[in-house]
Amino acid sequence: MTQQDKHPLCVVSLGGNALIRRGERGTIEEQFSHTRACTSQISGMIRKGWRIVITHGNGPIVGNIVLRNEAAKNTIPPMPLYICDADSEGGIGYMIQQTLYNQLRGIASIVTIITQVVVDVEDGAFSNPTKPIGPFYSAEEAVTLGRTKGWKLIEDSGRGYRRVVPSPRPGRIVEADVIKSLSQQGVIVIAAGGGGIPVRELPGGSLQGVDAVIDKDFSTGLLAREIKAVRLINLTDVDRVYLDYGKPGQRGLNDVRLDEIRGYFQQDHFPAGSMGPKIVAAIEFLEGEGEEVIITSPELVEDAMKGKAGTRITSR
Repeated sequence: MTQQDKHPLCVVSLGGNALIRRGERGTIEEQFSHTRACTSQISGMIRKGWRIVITHGNGPIVGNIVLRNEAAKNTIPPMPLYICDADSEGGIGYMIQQTLYNQLRGIASIVTIITQVVVDVEDGAFSNPTKPIGPFYSAEEAVTLGRTKGWKLIEDSGRGYRRVVPSPRPGRIVEADVIKSLSQQGVIVIAAGGGGIPVRELPGGSLQGVDAVIDKDFSTGLLAREIKAVRLINLTDVDRVYLDYGKPGQRGLNDVRLDEIRGYFQQDHFPAGSMGPKIVAAIEFLEGEGEEVIITSPELVEDAMKGKAGTRITSR
């Protein structure tokens, strides 16, 4: 066991919407500003001896990449979605990596791992795509794109038609061993960005990219289990988990046990389109060897670790 193994391993997940806020243009200056705010708390954990692996979302950034694809399609060949996933993982990883470097000069090494995630092409998500991405199209454009590219497009709340893609469950993190090895050496690793790049395993073991988007919460939970993390921190745009969220009687959760959160999930308190995947990932992590999950906003993470903010879920 190395000296670094004596420090606890924590996976910290940054929500994609934490980097581009509603009402903003999404300039790189705005993104760097938000990245600095998110990572300042993580830097504090690293200074206290925590070994950290960071994951992050990529929406709406990957949507912007797809939009650029479409805007320039008559000038340069559009790239497949899995390449857009890789582009977003590299770009966001660079911002986090540089920001942490500036905050931790001389204290820790930081690296971004472009991460492949094996999915099952027999997953029902491929026959029923539901994840909306990219720009809005007219009804006429939707018909043409469906015919020429084989895309599935659906009408989106009266705003036009959008492409929907599969969102399969992750099966295996290809680079899990190298991520674990680097973290054991004290390297801060940024991995599985945007849920990672979906790939399928061909006969013989070769990998091939597939057009899909993996939910980053599911990939984060899987990675945390595969590298034997003890704590999972999910930083999102709300201060804690709520029951009956958005309703007059909503109630925030502070300290809850695994069996309690499992019961609330079974009572449909957490919709699939919002808190649901975070809760599922938390349950699966704690059912493994995980000890604690914290869900809160980036600015409250220090207080949440002290039990003064956020939602803390424990296995017992």
